[in-house]
Amino acid sequence: MFVAEILKTKGNAVFSIAPYLTVARACEELELKRVGAMVVRDGETVVGVFSERDVVKALAADGPSALNRPVGDYMTAKVIFAEPGEAMSALMTRMTDRRIRHLPVMDGGRLVGVISIGDVVKCQIAEHAREAESLRTYITAG
Repeated sequence: MFVAEILKTKGNAVFSIAPYLTVARACEELELKRVGAMVVRDGETVVGVFSERDVVKALAADGPSALNRPVGDYMTAKVIFAEPGEAMSALMTRMTDRRIRHLPVMDGGRLVGVISIGDVVKCQIAEHAREAESLRTYITAG
């Protein structure tokens, strides 16, 4: 299965925030949107990803005062992207090797969605279920 197929099912809504918003405001947005990460954009340019993990790092580094500082101070600035034509198996490897849970999807320089590790796991479970059903059908037909 490919990234584009997952986005068709999941939808391509992308929640984003600006790098100058405070960490406290970003936490409110994460909770409001019920997501674990948001893409950080300066205009239309992706400049980072801000996740729950970044909140923990910020608080560990600077204590409660981190909540009043901008997201840009703590976001993950080295963004790893996915493309619509990539296979989910490739994403699983990339996400596991780099220990990341969210990949913004870029198509021709345009942000078109976000794939999470949960999306990858759901895809794998669905593929295994299809394979198991195919094998059951083959065994009972023979």
